[in-house]
Amino acid sequence: MKGRLKVRSCIALSLMVLAAPVMMGATDLDSFFGDRILAVHNRERATQGVGPLRWNPELAVSAQRWADHLAASGTFEHAPERASNPQGENLWAGTKGYFSLEARINAWIREKQYFRHGTFPDNSVTGKVADVGHYTQLMWRQTHEVGCAQATGAAEDVLVCRYSSAGNYLGEQVF
Repeated sequence: MKGRLKVRSCIALSLMVLAAPVMMGATDLDSFFGDRILAVHNRERATQGVGPLRWNPELAVSAQRWADHLAASGTFEHAPERASNPQGENLWAGTKGYFSLEARINAWIREKQYFRHGTFPDNSVTGKVADVGHYTQLMWRQTHEVGCAQATGAAEDVLVCRYSSAGNYLGEQVF
C-alpha cells in the first residue's frame, strides 16, 4: 500500500507542476513565454531600482516577424529603424536547442560587467557601446514595455525582443 501511495503522490505532484502555469493565469505557452521573459528582465531592473516592464503583445508580433525573417534568411542584423513609433531591439542567436530562454537574456545582462554610469553612449569601461548596448536597452528607465519572440533557423535559434519606449539615446542617462 505504501508503494501505491508514493506513486499516486508523485503523479499528483507532477500534474500540479504541469498545471501551474494555467493555475497562475497563463493559459497558453505564449503567456508562459512572456512571463519568463518579464521575470528575467524585471529581476535585473529591480537590482538598480528601475521599474518593471509590462508585456506588450503588439511588440511581440513585431518581434516575431523579424525573428522569422532572421531564422529563414540566416542573417543576423537589426531591423530597419522606424521613423514613427521607434522601438528598441535586442537580438540573440545561438546553437539550436541548446540555450534556455533565461540563458539568452542573461547573455545581455552579463554586459553589466562593462557598464559604467554616465550619459549614453559613454557607458562602457571598454569604450565600445556594443559591449553594453543590450544591457542598457534592457535597463533603460524610460522603457516600460517589452515583447519578444523566437524562431529557429537551419542551425540557430533566434530571440528578438522589442522595447517601447526605445532606449539608447545619445546624451541621456540609462537609469
